[in-house]
Amino acid sequence: MQVQAITKNVRMSSQKMREVVRQIQGLPAATAVAALAVTPRKGARFVAKTLKSAIANAEDLKTHNKDFNNLRTDRLVIKEAVAQTATTHKRFTPKARGSAGPVLKRNCHIKIVLSDE
Repeated sequence: MQVQAITKNVRMSSQKMREVVRQIQGLPAATAVAALAVTPRKGARFVAKTLKSAIANAEDLKTHNKDFNNLRTDRLVIKEAVAQTATTHKRFTPKARGSAGPVLKRNCHIKIVLSDE
């Protein structure tokens, strides 16, 4: 059984977020939470929040749906963890001789899929 959680429009580039997400792929959920707690990156906080939400989704699914009573929340493993690009805010900053230079403020979506298999 698979459960997922998605955090949308995180104010960080997907390239920076992918470095954090790659560290937890394939790990058990409890180990990944512990690893993210000691990771000194800003993106680790957002990934940890999404991972805890996915774990809570699994527990909620188990309690409220009789079809998923055999779901083992203690054996959840991160099957898929991706950081996708989102919309980019385009701004401009003044440059020399009256011109303007672009400033791209990038966003990303974090998706974590857990499985008990």
